[in-house]
Amino acid sequence: MLKLTARAERTEVFVLRRGNALVGEGELAKRSLLARLARFVSADDVSVLFEGGVTSVIPPGANHTVSLMGWARGHVEAQLDSSLADNLVRQLAGIRLSIRPELAPDPLDEADRRMLVAMTLPRRLDQIWPLARTPRFRLLAFIHFLRSVDALAVEGIVAERSAPIRRIDPRRAAALELLGVDDDADLEDVKRAYRRLARALHPDLQPHVDAERRRTLERRFAEVTAAYEALV
Repeated sequence: MLKLTARAERTEVFVLRRGNALVGEGELAKRSLLARLARFVSADDVSVLFEGGVTSVIPPGANHTVSLMGWARGHVEAQLDSSLADNLVRQLAGIRLSIRPELAPDPLDEADRRMLVAMTLPRRLDQIWPLARTPRFRLLAFIHFLRSVDALAVEGIVAERSAPIRRIDPRRAAALELLGVDDDADLEDVKRAYRRLARALHPDLQPHVDAERRRTLERRFAEVTAAYEALV
């Protein structure tokens, strides 16, 4: 049961089932429920009480449901206009974005799935867009929604002004630099880089080098192996 109270005056109670609000049959009942939700979005001093795991009386005729996540996403994305979109691009320019896995929404369609996959690793907007293969405005609306519900993790210079920072581990950064891969590299990129360096540095693969060169190879091979093991 979800109870919303605005200014300790008006209270609305919504009966939920698995994240969906129960509603009566018909478009009028659905519109009425959505209007009740919308009133609290613009209200001040809203208190929220969620009683999970409790049994509530189901309103008569409430045989249909409305997804609260779907409603919230649609409501927030509808706020994005061209001015807000341009401002969002300016704020996030050069910043790497990714989705907090525990807050990732369920995909609505194939475009959603591509956007979610593109943001599993920290990437810049110009890197996400070609992977998402979706219209620019839709991608920005999705990012605007993720940011609004604190599901967006960011890394970069301007991150402190726009959203909570997911800080980069300096040891991981050093390991990536040693292997010669970018900080948005995935596991396969790391493996390929390590195999390439191992072939070039493994002392047993260069049996004709002198003792000094062999010691250098052993040291560098140990360094890249330690870097690889720190990343996998």
